[in-house]
Amino acid sequence: MPITTCVFDAYGTLFDVAAAARIAAAEPGREAFAEKWPQIAQDWRLKQLQYTWLRAVADAHTDFWEVTQNGLDYALEAAGLRDDELRERLLALYWELSAYPEVPAMLKALKDAGMQTAILSNGSPEMLKGAVSSAGITDLLDDVLSVQDVGVFKPHRFVYDMVCDRFGCEKSEVLFVSSNGWDAANAAGYGFYTAWVNRAGEPMDRLPWTPQEVLSDLIGIPELAKARS
Repeated sequence: MPITTCVFDAYGTLFDVAAAARIAAAEPGREAFAEKWPQIAQDWRLKQLQYTWLRAVADAHTDFWEVTQNGLDYALEAAGLRDDELRERLLALYWELSAYPEVPAMLKALKDAGMQTAILSNGSPEMLKGAVSSAGITDLLDDVLSVQDVGVFKPHRFVYDMVCDRFGCEKSEVLFVSSNGWDAANAAGYGFYTAWVNRAGEPMDRLPWTPQEVLSDLIGIPELAKARS
């Protein structure tokens, strides 16, 4: 069936998750953090994801904001930094992450082509509202779907169920886009047509399914959706 609905993961896909640490590192008086920020940003993101997986398996769901704070606390401790002011600054910046440069034009092209567009994210509604507003893309999205409504993190199938429940479409009508290889792979196994945005050139995850498309950025998404329509 033709693609009618384009759904995006949020963090790392539309929004640059390293932006908070990068901005803080450039601020005056943060020399110690500036030396370590790339590793801290990487550890923060990895632990954030790992905690969602572990909580999903253990049936111990919590708000994504708590998981985000837990991940940062681990990353700062691993780097030997104990700085409450820095911690609060990084968390504040996470609420206003910048979108990747191609995002607004990409979403506008999809809307101009008559596509339905949405976010499907582990993020809490409040976090997502802040990021979408900060990026200036509110009017380019038909909806923002949060796992908070089903009480379990990705890649549980209940999360992917939200898309067709919301838009009344078939799985095969959905183009699902994520920068997380495991997310794109699981969504493919669920039945979506998926694109993995592999900005870092990482290897393919060893899972039972693979995404149908692999891209280096989001620029080609409108053409991909058009070709499948």
